[in-house]
Amino acid sequence: MSLFKNLAAVSSMTFISRILGFLRDVLIARTFGAGMATDAFFVAFRIPNLLRRLFAEGAFSIAFVPILAEYKNNKTAEETRSLIDHVTQLLAIALFVVTLVGIVAAPLIIYASAPGFSANPEKFALTAELLQITFPYIFFISLVSLAGGILNTYGKFFVPALTPALLNLSFIACALWLAPLLDPPILALAWAVFIGGVLQLAFQVPFLIRIKRFPRLRFRSEDQGAWRVLKQMGPAVFGVSVGQISMLINTIFASLLVSGSVSWLYYADRLMEFPAGLLGVALGTVLLPSLARHYSSHSTAKYSQLLDWGLRLTILLTLPAALALALLATPLITTLFHYGEFTANDVWMTRDALISYSVGLLGLILVKVLAPGFYARQNIKTPVRIAVVTLVATQLMNLAFIIPLQHAGLALAIGLGACINAGLLYYKLRSHKIYQPQPGWLVFFMKILIALAVMGTTLWFISGSDISWLADSASNRALQLTKVIIIGAASYFIALWVLGFRLQDFTLQPD
Repeated sequence: MSLFKNLAAVSSMTFISRILGFLRDVLIARTFGAGMATDAFFVAFRIPNLLRRLFAEGAFSIAFVPILAEYKNNKTAEETRSLIDHVTQLLAIALFVVTLVGIVAAPLIIYASAPGFSANPEKFALTAELLQITFPYIFFISLVSLAGGILNTYGKFFVPALTPALLNLSFIACALWLAPLLDPPILALAWAVFIGGVLQLAFQVPFLIRIKRFPRLRFRSEDQGAWRVLKQMGPAVFGVSVGQISMLINTIFASLLVSGSVSWLYYADRLMEFPAGLLGVALGTVLLPSLARHYSSHSTAKYSQLLDWGLRLTILLTLPAALALALLATPLITTLFHYGEFTANDVWMTRDALISYSVGLLGLILVKVLAPGFYARQNIKTPVRIAVVTLVATQLMNLAFIIPLQHAGLALAIGLGACINAGLLYYKLRSHKIYQPQPGWLVFFMKILIALAVMGTTLWFISGSDISWLADSASNRALQLTKVIIIGAASYFIALWVLGFRLQDFTLQPD
């Protein structure tokens, strides 16, 4: 299957998950609004989410997938199975210990990650209780990511891409039917996280069995590959998680601001994550095993060509998404969240955060494309050094922006930090001669800018005033937003077609 088809498969499954994610967030906003309870839950959920990146999707996948691809291409099936068995056993033991420590130390973790909550004993106690329920999620979701890495390496991209939908279904079910039975009702969301982790792991087990790569219990193994994975994970933990670490530090800052700041940042981040997941996560998922395969077979020209393909596709699809998020911030927020407990003030505050986040969307997705260029070569140190610089720069911008811009300044710092990260990764790929741009970039970029101007002008005239979106009914908002999005997207892609872009320009890239 071609890379473009793999990307389409992953993106389509991710799209289903993201739509369910929006339904879940609409339900949460309508039921719980943006206040003390939601601030408590989002802080409690963000901590296992950070560890998910540390142990699972980020550092672990980056360390594990290239070595697994190397074994799959160059070693026997039994040696490959031995690697999987050994890695699974070591990971499971480490996760079990971390989970136990997290549950016991939940109050201390909350004090460190959201110190502003300590001024409100009720809020602090609720957050700690929620964290104790959500913390086992890290155990389940990390094993889910292990299974996903195996399935992706064997070309089963659709299964890991669809798996996150089960967490969203768990949220929706628990918010609808469990919340009325619990006191406080917000506990239902914490149990949804726990149940969602179990469901995701159970979903992937049959597919591992089908490809005969379900891990076996082994008390001894002579294979050294697992220790190579752990050695690579050390620096990868920090390098790949810099964005999440920045988000966690932002939570500390936000906890010191007015009540609701954490929630406003969360809802804005969820909107930004929609294009980031559809393209950034999908591209990273598809590119990493492909790049690792070409590196192990010494196909340097194809390696560079794959990176070029990923960069062009990112520019083509991310810039219009970022522009649309900024121009349609209020229509999106009012249509999705302005119900029940989610007030007009919540709309304005979330809008400010979303516009700030949109500045960095391109950088955020470019990192997902550029970083695998190093990881596939088992070079973790370079992205880690860049991550350190990015983290320091982001926190300096936090200090500069938080007073004049409040929570929106925190979002802006995250966005600009992602752009710095992407810029430095690109510079290092070029200076190390890992990536050589294909011809035609200047013309390509100028055409994109013209199409963006057409789309931006179209959206500006047809979207209407922000006030009108607040006053309209829910059904009218949904119909109007759908019309605006369709017309805006059509104006962009028609402009590209007139300028000479064709689908086959991107489908004929090598696998």
